[in-house]
Amino acid sequence: MPRPITATLHLDAFANNQQVVRRFAPSTKIWSVVKANAYGHGLKNVWRSLAEHTDGFALLDLAEAVLLRERGWRGPILLLEGFFQPAEIALLDRYRLTTAVNSDWQLQAIAEARLQAPLDVYLKLNSGMNRLGFAPDRLHNVWLTARELANIGSITLMSHFATADSDEGVEQQMATIERAAAALDLPRCLANSAATLWHPSTHGSWVRPGIILYGASPTGDWRDIADIGLQPAMTLSSEIIGIQQLQAGDRVGYGGRYAADGPQRIGVVACGYADGYPRHAPTGTPVWIEGALTRTLGSVSMDMMMVDLTPCPQATVGSKVELWGRNLPVDNVAAAAGTLGYELLTALAARVPIIAGE
Repeated sequence: MPRPITATLHLDAFANNQQVVRRFAPSTKIWSVVKANAYGHGLKNVWRSLAEHTDGFALLDLAEAVLLRERGWRGPILLLEGFFQPAEIALLDRYRLTTAVNSDWQLQAIAEARLQAPLDVYLKLNSGMNRLGFAPDRLHNVWLTARELANIGSITLMSHFATADSDEGVEQQMATIERAAAALDLPRCLANSAATLWHPSTHGSWVRPGIILYGASPTGDWRDIADIGLQPAMTLSSEIIGIQQLQAGDRVGYGGRYAADGPQRIGVVACGYADGYPRHAPTGTPVWIEGALTRTLGSVSMDMMMVDLTPCPQATVGSKVELWGRNLPVDNVAAAAGTLGYELLTALAARVPIIAGE
């Protein structure tokens, strides 16, 4: 029999979550962000479900862009970080990809390329996050250069927010964008998931929702999205494969980091850090078993973890365990482990089978 851990995809959640995006940004087009193998869900598994309600796909990996084209997607595809070597421009031309441009060398490479047709580009403005992008005082001249290049078709202004998911908001970066682009009549693509939900002034021509398409919170706190109708697109589940009866003082797992206060029944679950579950998750990280919320105990091992069966005395070998999903938001698991749902979803290991559910 195969090992019981599986990641079940709820493909109907994608249409639901895109409808939520449409409700918050009714007048804009949607780039469905599918970077990092569709946030760990498997691009091959989910793109058709997303394609029914999106205007375009945005990602990083050129190979994934090619996959979408070869699987039949004919709409726009945006490379969020652009290309990394001039030689890649031939593939952008062949597969008709839209590329971010965030540096002078990229502009020069496009200018020197031999193309079948001009490429559409997204000029990346560094509005304060200080990762990629042109400095605000250079934007106008960069735009002047780009619009004169025969190899460039349409130009869209792009930027990214650092604090759209916090109380600080987007005001400072929006002020920078407005000053830098005051003389430029360009379509805009600024809003990530948080800005899409909470900052309508940023919506522009396109929004770029990512984590909310998969039913998790951009803030890392499930309560921030609990009432807007998003649905988790993945359930990570396994089974209890062993039972231990502890006595007072018995310790659990590597390092003996948990010790029983008294008689206690615990379960051993077929899931560990080699499956993508966070090794650093402490005792008390939530787990859902047989309709009850319980907790992990001790250290997470490579292939197993231990859980407290006190809240679910009926549980036995073979009982279903939800590590995250419809009953237990991934954000709650991530918060207990001191990280974000983004990390847990994208860290799902290749050895975990992904199946389509209801």
